[in-house]
Amino acid sequence: MKKILNKPENYVDETLAGLCLAHSDIYRQTQPRLITRSKKADKPKVGIVTGGGSGHLPVFTGYVGEGLLDVAAVGDVFASPSADLMADAIREANNGLGVLLLYGNYGGDIMNFDMATETVDFEDDIRCTTVLAADDVASAKPEEAHKRRGVAGMIYGFKMAGAKAEEGATLDEVTRIAQKTMENTRTIGCALTSCTLPAVGHPTFEIGEDEMEMGMGIHGEPGIWRDKLRSADDIAQEMFERLQTELSLKTGDKVSVLVNSLGATPLEELYILYNKIAQLINKTGATIVHPLVGRYATSMEMTGASLTLCKLDDELETLMNAPAHCAFWRV
Repeated sequence: MKKILNKPENYVDETLAGLCLAHSDIYRQTQPRLITRSKKADKPKVGIVTGGGSGHLPVFTGYVGEGLLDVAAVGDVFASPSADLMADAIREANNGLGVLLLYGNYGGDIMNFDMATETVDFEDDIRCTTVLAADDVASAKPEEAHKRRGVAGMIYGFKMAGAKAEEGATLDEVTRIAQKTMENTRTIGCALTSCTLPAVGHPTFEIGEDEMEMGMGIHGEPGIWRDKLRSADDIAQEMFERLQTELSLKTGDKVSVLVNSLGATPLEELYILYNKIAQLINKTGATIVHPLVGRYATSMEMTGASLTLCKLDDELETLMNAPAHCAFWRV
């Protein structure tokens, strides 16, 4: 796999440096792996911190910005940031009302954020709460939803919690909104090709030229089935049905739809998927609000797509439509 890079060991640091130089009005590096808003809030507000491995841009770093996140801690490709870096992220985000930690349900991230929380509680007396994104329906059955991975759906958590924090809400209120959002969000993805980590130099897994895998995770975790490549309409149908089984959309419901590229899949193909998905949602009687189509959560150059549905009530719809500004999402 050919890649445009210098030295693999500099991949993450040079990516972040370039991001902050290109969007200096939005992002600032207080440490090489710590990205904050270019301007700190001028009044007390709940801080929101996320963190995780590189290789998923715009997740995690890209969603730092007004109406979204305050700070992101960044690890190596597909690797958790250190507990010390996470503690520094919490300190950076603290602006008087406590800090919400909102990140994906992965063991390394949980362990390091838990240690970071203990550190800042003891050393800095900063109150923190945690909400885990666990929206990937392919990774565990509904009765074991606490084991599910966090994937593209976490961006809805960033958006809703970020909007609530901008209102000056308390930490408990911002946490409630983040939890409510994630409880109403479901995602499933499909992969057509693997991806290559810069430091490894070969694909993370093998898949046939004429094959696809339904439910594969964003790090190449095994999915539900692997078989011959199917048509866009068939893929869209299965993805929607798997999410609809849990969300039960009906007349009067409102839902935001995210059709996301895992990296290499072009917009044209995403819109083909969206065309079918919108038809299926319309048949339920539900109303689509603020649809999103594009690269919102990737896995390097993996070819494939994910579908996320976020079920909205009036409260969440208001927060969804509230102003937000980062390099990858503006409202």
